[in-house]
Amino acid sequence: MNYWIQDSELEDEEPQFKPLTAQEAQAWRQRYPQLSVGRLIGIQCVVALLVALGAWLIAGAAAGRSAGYGGLAILLPTLVFARALARKSGQAGAAMVRLFGWELVKLVLCIAMLAAAPRLVSDLNWLALLIGLIAVMKTYWLALLAGRVNARKTN
Repeated sequence: MNYWIQDSELEDEEPQFKPLTAQEAQAWRQRYPQLSVGRLIGIQCVVALLVALGAWLIAGAAAGRSAGYGGLAILLPTLVFARALARKSGQAGAAMVRLFGWELVKLVLCIAMLAAAPRLVSDLNWLALLIGLIAVMKTYWLALLAGRVNARKTN
């Protein structure tokens, strides 16, 4: 079997990209609505509160505080990241550098909050903290799924 592609074979292929008309673009936007950053952060806040409340009801106040702090360890860096990237950048290269730079800041802030957890949260419950952290982190998927369901209902 010949796995090598000749240059002449590549030249014969038609380009696969076809620009959308205005009507097709509008239909695509309605099928796949964009999720706003503010809405995502709001959903993360609700999830953090629900997980903290659930941990408090199931395992007590220490678990509730720990789960809430775990959610906060994701939520606060996300707020900083979103706020920093809300400002527009003129060049694509500069925007990419800002994106990666602020993603690094977000990661370092999250790690710093986790390192400070034993000093900031009395009677720290690491399992509850981890559950809060993971629940808020996975909220991105919940929000994307909710956006898909809403898009199907409107069509």
